[in-house]
Amino acid sequence: MQWDLSGFIVRFAIGLLSFYLAGATFAFAGGPDSFVEQVAGGTYVHFGEVSLTTKQNMGDIANLGIVVGKEAAAVIDTGGSAVTGTALLAALRRVTDKPLLYVINTHEHPDHIFGDAALEAPGVVFVGHHNLPASIRAHGPFYMHAFRDILGADAMDAVRLVTPSLLVNATTELDLGDRKLRLTAWPPPAHSDCDLTVLDEQTGILFAGDLVFLDHVPVVDGGVKGWLALLDGLSSLPATVVVPGHGRRVAPWPEAVADTRRYLLTIQRDARTAIAAGVPLARAVDTIGMSEQDRWRLFDDYNRRNATSVFSELEWE
Repeated sequence: MQWDLSGFIVRFAIGLLSFYLAGATFAFAGGPDSFVEQVAGGTYVHFGEVSLTTKQNMGDIANLGIVVGKEAAAVIDTGGSAVTGTALLAALRRVTDKPLLYVINTHEHPDHIFGDAALEAPGVVFVGHHNLPASIRAHGPFYMHAFRDILGADAMDAVRLVTPSLLVNATTELDLGDRKLRLTAWPPPAHSDCDLTVLDEQTGILFAGDLVFLDHVPVVDGGVKGWLALLDGLSSLPATVVVPGHGRRVAPWPEAVADTRRYLLTIQRDARTAIAAGVPLARAVDTIGMSEQDRWRLFDDYNRRNATSVFSELEWE
């Protein structure tokens, strides 16, 4: 089926205008029972739960993508278990008969890569930030052990960490056949030490990985200063909407980065204030970021951890 680009542009513009006027989430094609929803011609998203990983959700908490070109397809992240990866592969087969050429991992966290082995096959190239292999080696054994208690032995027996063979040092373009994906490797540390974004140049849809959070409170696993430092460059990417790493919606770009930026600036400011006042870490974590409490889901699950990380990063400035 040929994609009517002019028709898409009109519908896309109307959709964006509706978003701005109504303040609502972007409208998607695709039925409520679909594992993936079409956000543009040939571009699909699976929205994970805004939740902690549990045995019940099998780690299905991250947003995943599929992009289909004239010759091949790519997936972006694979979910938090082999169950989710298998479901993503089945969804890919429902939306296209084009071969899967690339599996792109935005970073090394389990909710984004534990489904990789389900998509491993001859001819499939795994792609990641140039730091991703080292990060998998450093953190992978811990993840494999820790999540055995959460997901269960049977689920973890099906998980295998796949080291990417195509590494991105700065920017790389992947061609799916008249459909180019622009991959950008961002300098660490930010959300992690191996953050990669994917821009679908045909539609202007940006898969931001966990450099952008919506609704779900951001998680600082790398460095707050590095994360904030790259946001201007990230915002300058020629996208029109963003698929965040977490949050069950897409949003206009670059406006959508504002919430993540505000949260990071807040916890950075609060940590510096506590440090300057001589407040010890044990007390500071109860105050850092608390003005953001009502703005985010899972705030109580992650904010103290973020506060600890940021305080530790900044106390020796």
